[in-house]
Amino acid sequence: MKEKYYITTAIAYASSKPHFGNTYEIIMTDAVARYKRLRGYDVYFCTGTDEHGQKIEEKAVNAGITPKQYVDNISSEVRGVWDKMNTTYDYFIRTTDENHEKAVQKIFKKMYDKGDIYLGEYEGWYCTPDEAFFTDSQVVDGKCPECGRPVYKMKEKSYFFKMSKYADKLMEYYDAHPDFIEPEARKKEMINNFIKPGLQDLCVSRTSFKWGIPVDFDPEHVVYVWLDALTNYITALGYDPDLDYEHQSEHFKKNWPADVHIIGKDITRFHSIYWPIFLMSLDLPLPKKIFAHPWFIAGMDKMSKSRGNVIYADGLADKIGVDAVRYYALSEMPYLNDGVVTYENVIAKFNIDLANNLGNLVNRTVAMTKKYFGGVIPTPADETELDRDLKDTFTNAAAKYAENMDSFHIADAVSEIFTALRRANKYIDETTPWALAKDEANKPRLGTVLYNLLEAIRI
Repeated sequence: MKEKYYITTAIAYASSKPHFGNTYEIIMTDAVARYKRLRGYDVYFCTGTDEHGQKIEEKAVNAGITPKQYVDNISSEVRGVWDKMNTTYDYFIRTTDENHEKAVQKIFKKMYDKGDIYLGEYEGWYCTPDEAFFTDSQVVDGKCPECGRPVYKMKEKSYFFKMSKYADKLMEYYDAHPDFIEPEARKKEMINNFIKPGLQDLCVSRTSFKWGIPVDFDPEHVVYVWLDALTNYITALGYDPDLDYEHQSEHFKKNWPADVHIIGKDITRFHSIYWPIFLMSLDLPLPKKIFAHPWFIAGMDKMSKSRGNVIYADGLADKIGVDAVRYYALSEMPYLNDGVVTYENVIAKFNIDLANNLGNLVNRTVAMTKKYFGGVIPTPADETELDRDLKDTFTNAAAKYAENMDSFHIADAVSEIFTALRRANKYIDETTPWALAKDEANKPRLGTVLYNLLEAIRI
């Protein structure tokens, strides 16, 4: 049997069309999924849309349609972009799916019956765009510390999850699994900013809006965003809250725990603190890794519709092709720091790497193979030092590529490939096949050169 590999993106919030920065995540996750399949893993790749919440309810009212109609439109648009990017996901979950909603209601009741959820009252500052609450000390000049937009004071009855009950157990897990959160800097942020100061109990229901999954034993409340959204990773596998782990479906037991959740750095707290604690409450194994990637910024700023600096991946693909968009996304996002996307950078990268390096190499090699050998791959003859150097370059690049892909240093993996391709172009200049072709006595050497170039391209 192949070894399984369960990989997910965060589910996209169905409030608006995804921009280039949002789309990076599905492209990166797809690249890892494809890589793992090539390495022989049985990959299960999930993505989807997060479709409840106050922001969506408000947008639907403004559009003059129902929330369900609104999310149907946006979810279809998200899926359209994901498909246009040639991503190979196995399952696309929507949090309005009936099986997900029923499972979330049972999960909420299970946690309530266990004593992990209790009814209380919340008073604090609320940011509608981020669907998040903040304390007086966190709010900066009446604005959200995350997005900088205005917050408002809110008081309502809510159900709360006892986060503090599991804080010590979570730290023990961090200590026992030092690679659980990557990059390492993100883990330090979680420990220093949230766990050490003391975990606050988490609001998990709302009464001030209706677009959500009703709490079945108290229908005045709807399940609040993170308990609804995060559980998609197990409901997508058919998790049944009425059964313990050993009695779940074979599909669930085969794939859970997740091998990696690929997420944006802005939601690290929810995935590396709240999500593991929810799983502890459900007596389920924790995911093996949370990888929090940086953002793509447009020029000097985070992409934002209000700033008018949004670039869309599908629009770019119409101009330069899907593979070129995927290539830019994968090659230009650093492991830790934010990447930059501008139209000028995309075109420059396209010309330098794809046209002049890869394209030029393939074009010259194929043209010479057709011209000198009728399009038939020649048989190599004796090997020279130049040939061995080319082979070593590609052998080493393949090993370093795998090492980087396994540790999610995606841009570094891409860099290894293009460094090797530059070496192959230099090999053409060093061996001068057009000069060799002038003398029939050099035909075996010419065949060796072209064979080596074709093999380099294949690799």
